[in-house]
Amino acid sequence: MASTPPAATVDRQPGSETAPAMSASASVSVRKIVTVVLGLTALLAVLLLAFGLPASNTGAHGVPIGVVADGAGAAGAEQAAEQLHGFTVTRYDTAAAARTAILHRDIYGALDLSSGGTVRVQVASASSYSAAQLVEQAAGAIASSRGATTTVEDVRPFPAGDTHGAGLSAGALPMALGGWIGAVVIMLLIQAPGRRVAAALSLAVAGGFALTAVIRFVIGTFDTNYLITSAGAVLGLAATAMTVLGLRNLLNGLGLGIAAIALVVLGNPLSGLASAPEMLPRPWGAVGQFLPPGAVGTLLRDLALFDGHGSTQPFLVLLGWLVGGCLCFWLGVRRNRDQLESEHLESEIEEAIGETPAVA
Repeated sequence: MASTPPAATVDRQPGSETAPAMSASASVSVRKIVTVVLGLTALLAVLLLAFGLPASNTGAHGVPIGVVADGAGAAGAEQAAEQLHGFTVTRYDTAAAARTAILHRDIYGALDLSSGGTVRVQVASASSYSAAQLVEQAAGAIASSRGATTTVEDVRPFPAGDTHGAGLSAGALPMALGGWIGAVVIMLLIQAPGRRVAAALSLAVAGGFALTAVIRFVIGTFDTNYLITSAGAVLGLAATAMTVLGLRNLLNGLGLGIAAIALVVLGNPLSGLASAPEMLPRPWGAVGQFLPPGAVGTLLRDLALFDGHGSTQPFLVLLGWLVGGCLCFWLGVRRNRDQLESEHLESEIEEAIGETPAVA
């Protein structure tokens, strides 16, 4: 009986099987690093553009202004309107009507041309210190072309403690970041959906009154209407926090990214609080007023300094963000609940199948 020859043995070098896998893993790691670096570099560029372009192109981009002239001075008013490049001009018959329009937040200032030798200027630096300066400069140019002088009346200035309104422009970013950071901390520490909502609304109430108190009593940007202004801040923080919670609950990590873009990357530089929305390049100033930082800044200004005039749009914008955030949160909770119920049902079916006795 012939013997079976022994099976041939193949000598393998240690690590010969793992070398290709290690090479592939290293290649993937390098690609991942390159992708992350390029992505972060692009993000830094976008951040620089978002913050730098509006600031570098600040000027008159449709700043609303009034010109006062009676019937006999209509030609002079039209001539002045042609000289006011970058302004949107509205004619008023009397200085009192122009003053009312300023205090109602319809215009930033007015030029009274009814007195031939003097151009009387009305501004409200509380509506925008930068816009008030633009109006005064424009008035000076018109007066110079006519050989006239100018007088300036500030019909609504900031309080003496903060004559430039720095506290208001600086408060937009803390409010936006406060809602975003607060929502993230709530998500880390609290798991129950109902308690998350309760915590976010409680943060909005406490934070709104606290931040307004700092702006009102420490910095001195506001001098009246503390309670109603605090209510506006509460609405702003609630809208911000619920937007972050809702987007995160519905879209997971992508939701946090969208919230960061809306609140910080775009919302803060486009808010126009450091100048005025009409001083940013079109259409970015208008876009910024539909984002939470711009809306809450405008709402606080209108409530604290102009007795609520002009506050309808920012109120509705913030209310829309709040409702939208709550809707996203509810949809996310419902989806997660359905997923859990489906997984639980599948687990029960598998257990039932596993317990069924086998048929011989």
